[in-house]
Amino acid sequence: MSTEKVQHEYGADEIQILEGLEAVRKRPGMYIGSTSARGLHHLVYEIVDNSVDEALAGFCDSIYVEINKDNSITVTDNGRGIPVGINHKAGIPAVEVVFTVLHAGGKFGGGGYKVSGGLHGVGASVVNALSNWLEVEICNEGKIYKQRYERGKVINKLEVIGECDPDKTGTKVTFMPDDTIFEETVFEYDVLKRRLREMAFLTRGLKIVLTDHRPEDGDVEKSFHYEGGIKEFVTYLNRSSTPLYEDVIYCEGMVNNVQVEVAMQHNDSYTDNTYGFVNNITTPEGGTHIVGFRNALTKTFNDYARKNKLLKDSEPNLSGEDIREGLTAIVSVKIEEPQFEGQTKQKLGNSEARGAVDNVVSRQLEIYLEQNPSIAKTTIEKSVLAQRAREAARKARDLTRRKSALDGMSLPGKLADCSDKDPANCEIYIVEGDSAGGSAKTARDRATQAILPLRGKILNVEKARLDKIYANAEIKAMITAFGTGIHDDFDISKLRYHKIIIMTDADVDGAHISTLLLTFMYRFMPELIKQGYVYLAKPPLFKLEKNKKIWYAYDEKELDKILQEVGRDSNNKIQRYKGLGEMDAEQLWETTMDPEHRILEKVVMDDETTSELDLTFTTLMGDKVEPRREFIEENAKYVQNLDI
Repeated sequence: MSTEKVQHEYGADEIQILEGLEAVRKRPGMYIGSTSARGLHHLVYEIVDNSVDEALAGFCDSIYVEINKDNSITVTDNGRGIPVGINHKAGIPAVEVVFTVLHAGGKFGGGGYKVSGGLHGVGASVVNALSNWLEVEICNEGKIYKQRYERGKVINKLEVIGECDPDKTGTKVTFMPDDTIFEETVFEYDVLKRRLREMAFLTRGLKIVLTDHRPEDGDVEKSFHYEGGIKEFVTYLNRSSTPLYEDVIYCEGMVNNVQVEVAMQHNDSYTDNTYGFVNNITTPEGGTHIVGFRNALTKTFNDYARKNKLLKDSEPNLSGEDIREGLTAIVSVKIEEPQFEGQTKQKLGNSEARGAVDNVVSRQLEIYLEQNPSIAKTTIEKSVLAQRAREAARKARDLTRRKSALDGMSLPGKLADCSDKDPANCEIYIVEGDSAGGSAKTARDRATQAILPLRGKILNVEKARLDKIYANAEIKAMITAFGTGIHDDFDISKLRYHKIIIMTDADVDGAHISTLLLTFMYRFMPELIKQGYVYLAKPPLFKLEKNKKIWYAYDEKELDKILQEVGRDSNNKIQRYKGLGEMDAEQLWETTMDPEHRILEKVVMDDETTSELDLTFTTLMGDKVEPRREFIEENAKYVQNLDI
């Protein structure tokens, strides 16, 4: 590689110093992760986190979050109120320090908070820096104080604007995100609702009220208040499954300054849904607190099973995976100085958390099992069945590996592979049915596009153990074609295609097949979705022919727009496609497979809402009808062009 010198000055004065909050505005992604919709909503969480910190410290029991008509946000709490006195080190009011100075707050050993979430004291100032304007009002000692900022800069000094009840305290923050920084500035009510519900579950007794003032037909409001805390969280997450027992097992304690709370309950499903939180922040990659929990769970159940002869001497111990089959668990720890691995706080690193959780769960779970032998027996019996299924799956997997080694990693017979061997250039279409598969094979670019037709609907993995999954021909074909393996054997570096495109009919059956495929990938290959390799093809719904010219429309709105342009008359021939099989190879290429013209929708996954994703898949694909009906009724307003 050749290099070329760039001619410009490089002296002492060329070293930039970013004053105040300029660094945040220059590199917002470093502070809030992204400037997409996810980063936008993160602004709200940072302000709410400050109010939750007041609740954790015992000074706040109500938080009100409002989406205003102009799409600004107001967060009000009844905590102590941000201090308004002069901070003698900075020479300005403490509230101004909080909103204009990075790494300033009550979270840095000053005794303000024993535990706290948020961005370690940068939250309020980062929100201020990334807002067109922000106003803060504080009730304290009978007075209402107010200050306004614009893009992080003070517009007016802190002033008294009125009086309040001498016993009333609290903070009210209103801000308008900066539309020159964020790609999207419209807040989604449902996104905020999911996160605020989670915060309320994790802070027992705290009431959080979300109000959307934007709808023309009146405010939409939801209140979250859970006296049962994380026990109610587990019940909520299990509502689409059938619990194995009525109790939610709860363990609580303080060890080495680590406050531990664990709630768990097994259900009749086959997935392990364990969620970790540290100071109310989700840790999707786990960490020491989850390791401690799993150690305690595995050891305690095995000890009980041996002691009570529920495992024969000749039988091996149950693995942690066996015991966690069908488990829903919340592991929440509060810790003074949390050490997270990575900027995004995905994983907890504190070694003391492992010992604390292990200690609390081991002692209290042992007592619980002794006092509830029927629950212990039911759970262990399910774990033994899981162990047998896991062994059957291992044998099936080993057999597959041996076969592959003998016949040189043979790919599925129905796969029409592409000739390019660089995964970055390659894509695979998972196509519904042989008919559409035939058209797709004819239409494709053979160099870079592979086609794998599936016969009928694949196995619903939400209702099947691993041994059944390995025995399913359609799933085996996908696993072999992708090359990554699944579950514990998954290796993303072996992925053979960097675009996995699900291409199904634009009807109810097609939507069902897409959901089955996504459920399988989410449960057994989640990294494919997390790393952005999974897409949904969007075939057109309509074909319009007029005077030997052809237009394609992907929804009714687009068709209407085309008709306005070409005119509505008797020469129009409109065909509504019921399935991919109605298109010939040329039409399929033009509309759905040509990279220059096709529409692909990337499937994305947000770590912050993993528990809601799990619940959605369980609701849609599980056995219980009532939660599924409720889900469909609640989300029907978002559905378009639903063919029945």
